[in-house]
Amino acid sequence: MKINRILPPSLRLLTTLLIPLLGVLTLSATTTIASDNDHSDMNTQKNYTTAFTVDQTPEEVFDAIKNVRGWWSDEIEGRTDQLGEFKYHYKDIHRCTIRITELTPGKKAVWHVVDNDFNFVKDKSEWKNTDIVFEIARKGNKTEVRFTHVGLRPLHECYAVCSDAWGTYINGSLRDLIAKGQGQPNQNEDLARKHGQK
Repeated sequence: MKINRILPPSLRLLTTLLIPLLGVLTLSATTTIASDNDHSDMNTQKNYTTAFTVDQTPEEVFDAIKNVRGWWSDEIEGRTDQLGEFKYHYKDIHRCTIRITELTPGKKAVWHVVDNDFNFVKDKSEWKNTDIVFEIARKGNKTEVRFTHVGLRPLHECYAVCSDAWGTYINGSLRDLIAKGQGQPNQNEDLARKHGQK
């Protein structure tokens, strides 16, 4: 580090210890890619994951997650507050069928992507047979929401678009729905324009 050369010796040691720590703290507060140990066929790959904390209770967080129209899109067909399937679509750009496979109040929600169609990648079914997991945990006086799309990996063609979209919806809209009572669903136009889709 060039800055270390101009600092007095006592501060050099401090910066040597703090800069790596700051990097870890920054990483833990932002979107990351986490290892997937549950899917042994692709252990060397990574899944998209992101997390945030809020003041609300795990039960309030759980209720907001189930309110998919309140944070993702109102282009949803079917119920999102019970086990079963729902469908999502945005124009002819993205359509998918999602099965809610687990709803553990205040703790976890798991969705399985039964079918998927993208119009902007070669493998139109990249999300098919992936799982979307919401984990909720009390951390001191806060509640942590950890979102992982198991199977959404950097090797996929849709990764840049999909990870940006999930970041927008999870860290922005869902977080606002939980913390402020109002999400920002239906941001597809802005996201499509940003990534060159029409």
